[in-house]
Amino acid sequence: MSHSVEQVLIVGGGLAGLRTAEELRRAGYTGELTLLGDENHAPYDRPPLSKQYMRGETDDTALRPAEFYPEHDITLRLGVTATGVDTTARRVRLSDGTEAAYDALVIATGLRPRRIPGLPEVTGVHVLRSHADAQAMREHLGTARKAVIVGAGFIGCELAASFRARGLDVTIVEPQPTPLFAALGEQVGALVARLHEAEGVELRCGVGVETLVTEGDSVRGVQLADGSVVDGDLVVIGIGSVPVTDWLADSGIPLAAPGQGGGVLADETGRTSVPGVWALGDVAAWPHAVGHPKRVEHWTNAGEQAQVLAAALLGAEPAAEIQVPYVWSDQYDMKIQVLGIPALADEIEIVEDKGRKFLAHYRRAGELVAVVGASMAGKVMKARGELAANLQPVATAS
Repeated sequence: MSHSVEQVLIVGGGLAGLRTAEELRRAGYTGELTLLGDENHAPYDRPPLSKQYMRGETDDTALRPAEFYPEHDITLRLGVTATGVDTTARRVRLSDGTEAAYDALVIATGLRPRRIPGLPEVTGVHVLRSHADAQAMREHLGTARKAVIVGAGFIGCELAASFRARGLDVTIVEPQPTPLFAALGEQVGALVARLHEAEGVELRCGVGVETLVTEGDSVRGVQLADGSVVDGDLVVIGIGSVPVTDWLADSGIPLAAPGQGGGVLADETGRTSVPGVWALGDVAAWPHAVGHPKRVEHWTNAGEQAQVLAAALLGAEPAAEIQVPYVWSDQYDMKIQVLGIPALADEIEIVEDKGRKFLAHYRRAGELVAVVGASMAGKVMKARGELAANLQPVATAS
């Protein structure tokens, strides 16, 4: 390496950042290793926030015990935000007025929730990304009677299930024809819709939000684009997230086009075109089977990318094994599993439909490119070999 790596600075205190630190130590890196997080919490697991944490079944979402960090000589700097970077001097500017030097910078800043512009600023309206978001929402559940969830993606659907478990009336508002339409398509989305309706959730699909209904400084409902009003004293805006890249303005670090999801552009090892700068996790757009660099917001993806990036950063040869993308979602007593890349499909077949259990095959030109199942783990995972073979030529294309 032309520039020796004695200081690694990881900006982002989430799963991807922590996994990178772990993999670097596991690979034998002995230099300085700093993990910078903008929250006051040590790295924690996000998936439980919408499920077990929201239902009050657990308070502990830490990914590692406190002693892990000193034992592995990882410096945690929490509650401080990166505000800029000088890639020539290799220094990151921080919100507390200081700077942090690096030989290698790993960008793992993740996402922030999208907002609906123009909505009134009132109490009772929530988003879910951080631990503080989840804590505020859970506290509100103690007094709320009716929840309105705007957006029927994975987070919205999981929160609906958790809110029902806590005894709230729930309405989901979704501009698309079905829940999970963007991720899984209309046919499977209809099966998910049926599940939520069976659990007493009111679905308002195919209509967007006009504004909030307020009383004083509190929310009292949501006015929809068709003029109707859905009552609710707890409103969640769950319309997706955007990558946290604003601090990279004027840095010269290239970003993917907004129309392709944005994020930091990196190669198949996480290396950007700027010397010493790497990126992974939800914020990073790596080469993808869809034909352009793409961010992948999956829990398993962060760990897989960390293995590859750590090896490449240290000059080792990363494992070349093709990983089949995997994501899951727990809703009520069901685990919905997605293996492969549904977005590639030109045909969707519902193979089995047993009410609360179903299995769908996604094909492109006759070849299996994804399998989605509800409470059918064995049949989903059985397809891993076929999917790896079918997706491999696409994933390795230039």
